[in-house]
Amino acid sequence: MAVKRTRKAGPRKAAAVKNVAPKAPSRKRVLFSVAAEPGSKVAVSGDFNNWDTVGHPMVDKSGDGNYTASILLAPGVYEYKFIVNDTWSIDPNCVEWVQNSFGTLNSVLRV
Repeated sequence: MAVKRTRKAGPRKAAAVKNVAPKAPSRKRVLFSVAAEPGSKVAVSGDFNNWDTVGHPMVDKSGDGNYTASILLAPGVYEYKFIVNDTWSIDPNCVEWVQNSFGTLNSVLRV
């Protein structure tokens, strides 16, 4: 009769635990575009930049009055406006607006 040898169980090493932070939602590049007179000062501002009065400057690369700005935004719902020569205006190409606390409208963007 054969004797079966068994290995004594010693203390087990604890598995290494990684402290992993939750993954942040991936941001998406959003292109804002608005038509204005060539040579205008144009920016986009909204709740994504705390309604900064300077906003994100927009550029007219071809000089034809088509101003654009590209911004990375996390998924969510944002309100915004364009600032054209110090005048706040909604996005004429946006189909969704909400009334703001000033009694005017903000454009709505869903990312």
